[in-house]
Amino acid sequence: MLRFSLSSSVPHFPLSLPNPNSLFHSQTPLLEDDSVSQFNRFLRMHPPPPIFEFGKILGSLVKMKHYSTAISLFKQMELKGIHSNLVTLNILINCFCHLSQMTFAFSVFSKILKLGYQPDVITLNTIMRGLCLKGEVKKALNFHDKVVAQGFALNQVTYGILVNGLCKIGETEVAIQLLRTIEGLSIKPDEVMYSTIIDSLFKENLAKEAIGFVNEMLSNNMMPDVYIYNRLIDCLCKEGRIKQAKNVLAMMVRVCGKPDIFTLSILMDGYYLLNEVENAKYVFNSMIQMGVTPDIYSYSIMINGLCKSRRVDEAMNLFQEMHRRNIVPNTVTYNSLIDGLCKSGRISYVWDLIEDMHDRNQQPDLITYNTLLDALCKNHHVDKAIELVSKMTEKGIRPNIYTFTILIDGMCKVDRIENARQIFQNVLIKGYCVDVLAYSAMINGLCKKGLLDEALTLWCMMEDNGCMSDAITFEIMICALLERDETDKAEKFLREMGTRGLLKS
Repeated sequence: MLRFSLSSSVPHFPLSLPNPNSLFHSQTPLLEDDSVSQFNRFLRMHPPPPIFEFGKILGSLVKMKHYSTAISLFKQMELKGIHSNLVTLNILINCFCHLSQMTFAFSVFSKILKLGYQPDVITLNTIMRGLCLKGEVKKALNFHDKVVAQGFALNQVTYGILVNGLCKIGETEVAIQLLRTIEGLSIKPDEVMYSTIIDSLFKENLAKEAIGFVNEMLSNNMMPDVYIYNRLIDCLCKEGRIKQAKNVLAMMVRVCGKPDIFTLSILMDGYYLLNEVENAKYVFNSMIQMGVTPDIYSYSIMINGLCKSRRVDEAMNLFQEMHRRNIVPNTVTYNSLIDGLCKSGRISYVWDLIEDMHDRNQQPDLITYNTLLDALCKNHHVDKAIELVSKMTEKGIRPNIYTFTILIDGMCKVDRIENARQIFQNVLIKGYCVDVLAYSAMINGLCKKGLLDEALTLWCMMEDNGCMSDAITFEIMICALLERDETDKAEKFLREMGTRGLLKS
């Protein structure tokens, strides 16, 4: 007999037994307590109801995700001598799979075979889904191979489960191979399999391959869902192919109806990437006419795009409109506005915005602080910047390498090279991954101070540490060498720059 590790007792309800017929044919959905109570009444009936009535209650508990309760009730049913059928055993396997107890799930599978039942496709799919949910996709594939070898029939759902499992662990190529394999069988790949693979390809930045699968879907008379259309539109917008994105949008409207908030927000973002501000505004203003209500995401895109386009006043107006509509800005919204105000030289307004953030229970994050630090350092307020770094660390926000790069560059610009050197040394000591921007800021400061030999030493150190110079670093070194009339060294740097393909054509 199958032994259960879960032994939670089910409470006994001393209720009088109603008419059995009224129990069997009730169409009202049961809550957990009602289900347990009804199950207990069934157990006390002589003779007990047919097994399918117990199965209906167990199934309802599974739909409510009360897996442990269903397992406990199943145990009580068997202890009462009520024999299971394939349906109830499949339900039990499903419960163990959702609880990631695959050992017990396989024990039930063995029980099915011992009882002489023929496992059906639901049994097999449930086990494969359970293995995939636990991340054991290789075991699911092995199980698939064994049952196929024994002549069990599988269906589209089976391969949808396996394709999804493979994509979830980043094995998209294997998922595609599986899709191609079943194309040669009597099982036809469906929209779910294609959509899963397309989504996975987009996540892996394989847009060309994803678009190829979309075209394949269409050629097989399958229609992508709204989510896939949105991913496709987003990809085209990010590549600057706004015209093609609009064509896909038109196709989506024909197939799926009006665009949703996500589609329109993606399109607005695409227009901003091309600096087509008026087109983005037109889409935003058209939302309400289409019956789509702008949300925090769409407002944030608009505010960020307007700030990037130096139209901060318009962004502030939209921000005020959010307040009037009771749409609470999030940290992303605030960061966009703070960045816009800082870059337009209106840092005095920023402190009011920070206060507004606190009032709305939104906490400044690392991006917020780095934006403020950059503005302070660019305006030569390096001591205030140092104070701000102390405040952010007190609040538990750990500076990153970009934070220190801003400080190093700021110190160099106000001729405090020793402070910059000290910050740079601390960054190295604390084990930060120093990038080319940080090295370049320090090298530039040393060159401006006339410390060219130290700058050359640091440049060699950077290269030896595997951090390759970019065009800006080379230009800094070449200009410094030419100023000191070290033409030969400057020419060497110029040749190396060309070798690395960093020279502008």
